[in-house]
Amino acid sequence: MDQRIIIKSAIFTATMWLFWLLANSLLPPTIWEGMQLSKSALTVEYCEFNNPKQFFHQSINTYSNLAYFFFGSIILFTGIADKRRMGNFLSNFSWLSIITGACMIYLSFGSAFFHASLTWIGQRVDMNGTYGITIVLAVIGFVHLFKAQFQSSISQKWLSFGLLAFILAFYEIALHVSSGVVVPVLILASLIFMLVEYFKNRSKKSILLISLSMIIIVVAVKVRSWDVQKIGCDPLSYFQGHSLWHLLTAMSSFVTYSFYRLDFE
Repeated sequence: MDQRIIIKSAIFTATMWLFWLLANSLLPPTIWEGMQLSKSALTVEYCEFNNPKQFFHQSINTYSNLAYFFFGSIILFTGIADKRRMGNFLSNFSWLSIITGACMIYLSFGSAFFHASLTWIGQRVDMNGTYGITIVLAVIGFVHLFKAQFQSSISQKWLSFGLLAFILAFYEIALHVSSGVVVPVLILASLIFMLVEYFKNRSKKSILLISLSMIIIVVAVKVRSWDVQKIGCDPLSYFQGHSLWHLLTAMSSFVTYSFYRLDFE
């Protein structure tokens, strides 16, 4: 990855953190009043203390979404830069990188909205962002199976448009499906597509990146489970299991993207 892009993404993330810090300090928590509470809030799903006197009701779980913003910015800026250079299939299909980065940034705001407000609408936006990034990573893998059909700019633009439309449609579709089924299926699909791509191009692709991505997501799921079960839970701690889930899933998504983006000779 381009070091300049990483530095720029870090600066953007630090700036966003300052904006969020100011928002949490200056904005009144009454902004969320009148919005329907989420089931998560009613059942106290996560360990972190729900503080109704703060704008960010769950501050640690809110700030930790900047992990999605940081890695999403790297991918987004990489995709924009790819429009001015040539490389492997993914770098030549810059819109996929741009959409991936945008989905991660969307998830950072959606999940932050949810944990800040603990509202039903916030949870829906959060889940739409979650579906978005898992869908786009699975699509990247699927498209790699049919590279010949997506070499032209027209086919790439049509796929990109359809992908965006499908992700937006999932805002409503999500009401009729189980995230406990759909998300694991999409993650499994991503794993299968990565393995297929690896065995087709062993000389260029890294099995270590596949392993790392899967190990991180398995650890993330376990950590989230502990948080929900309140194992080792300290509601007032600066360390929260669900915030670690945010960091780990952001890292896993970035590693999955990097598997396709990087070629090794």
